[in-house]
Amino acid sequence: MIKARRPKLELLSQRFVQKIVKEGLELLEKQGVFVENAEALELLWRAGQKLDRTGKRVFLKPDLVDDCVSSAPAVIRLYDRAGRQRFVVGRDEVHFDPGSAAVSLLDHAVQAERKAVTEDVVKFVRLTEALPHYHFQSTGLVSSDVPNEIADVYRLYIALHFSSKPVITGTFRVEGFRPMLEMLVAVRGGAEKLAEKPLAVFDACPSPPLKWSNLTAQSLIDAARAGIPSELISMGMTGATSPVTIAGTLVQHVAENLSGVVITQLAKKGAPVIFGGSPSGFDMRHGTTPMGAVETMMIDAAYVQIGKSLGLPTHAYMALSDAKVNDSQAGFETGMGAVIAALAGVNIVSGPGMLDFESAQSLEKLVIDNEICGMTYRLIQGIAQRDEPLALGLFEGFEMGSQFLTMPHTRKWYRTEQTFPVVTDRETYDGWAALGKKTIAERAAEEAARLLKPAVENLPRKSVRLELKEIMHREAEKTGFRDLPTLSDFF
Repeated sequence: MIKARRPKLELLSQRFVQKIVKEGLELLEKQGVFVENAEALELLWRAGQKLDRTGKRVFLKPDLVDDCVSSAPAVIRLYDRAGRQRFVVGRDEVHFDPGSAAVSLLDHAVQAERKAVTEDVVKFVRLTEALPHYHFQSTGLVSSDVPNEIADVYRLYIALHFSSKPVITGTFRVEGFRPMLEMLVAVRGGAEKLAEKPLAVFDACPSPPLKWSNLTAQSLIDAARAGIPSELISMGMTGATSPVTIAGTLVQHVAENLSGVVITQLAKKGAPVIFGGSPSGFDMRHGTTPMGAVETMMIDAAYVQIGKSLGLPTHAYMALSDAKVNDSQAGFETGMGAVIAALAGVNIVSGPGMLDFESAQSLEKLVIDNEICGMTYRLIQGIAQRDEPLALGLFEGFEMGSQFLTMPHTRKWYRTEQTFPVVTDRETYDGWAALGKKTIAERAAEEAARLLKPAVENLPRKSVRLELKEIMHREAEKTGFRDLPTLSDFF
């Protein structure tokens, strides 16, 4: 039997990859990287790296970078809440999760954005849990009905209540990591168990060009020591905060991410780290960062290829749109991004559900994008040989008027070979009209409502819920906030 060939996309020659990496290493050695975190600076100084007179600019030796890349694992394994289902992050495995940290929700009823509140975040998490093509959960919405000082902890608090999937998250404050870690430990049942079976990934974003803030560097250190994977999210904007050429931006992207790898490995050798990003083009006509631009997708596919060449797991913000509503632009930008990401072999693709330059989420788009992700998974499965010979036996005794509908062979393979989306329109025109001539967004709204209708059943144990509540209320009280929404209202 002939094995299915997985389709692949590579935009760079191996020689080009090597040149970009070489220049990235030279950039770190000669120009250095700015680090605003005292603990990270101490780690780098103790590793023999040169600091300038300010004490915040570090020049990294190529040998140290190479050693740190070598010590970082090529494959990471994430586990669900129960610790049973394992997800491999590495090689050419592809996993989709919704885009993170949106501050607004597209309200389908009025077709306008508004600030998200707790009820929206709960619905978002529950919907992601119910949609099968999102392997991972994300803290995708920031709730506006709690203080900013606890917003990072609060969104994880909700996710851990209403989802069993691994969570892509991150902290907004240095102080936020500790309570978030406590919550993850409570769910897993111990710090060692969490390190053995990670439940979450923490995003850490360098500030372009070439700077690690106090917050993000501390997140790298804390996550490494806890055994939690860090996802490096370099965010250069071509012509604004990174060189205007794609190749130039890739050099900066590599330098920033490699410096992040160094910090994680100095904090704890062998710590899991993911070579990711959310770079973009820069539309100077409007002062915007188009995530749905083909140039942005090219940067993504290229740096992922580079990350793979370094033997690191990869991530990208793709399968999202800059459109403001669920229109044709939202569809083609998301579809292009999902397909390019999968063909490039991006291990974690963050973005589904997102609109408006990563600032808004849409429950309806989340449903639609789930189907895009499902079709994308089918694409990379490739074309398989099911029989030997391929088809000749099916034509034995074939006559004019023969058909395949009633053949056992059709019944055997039909559901394996085909995908069956729920909200994608495959009706005849008359059938579509008879159902009300609904748009895909309208059908998606109905599907979201259907999925959210049943009572919540898959909750953590009561003792775990009480521990999570205690942590959350303690953090809220530190800010003087005593009116946390009651999550049991949504059970």
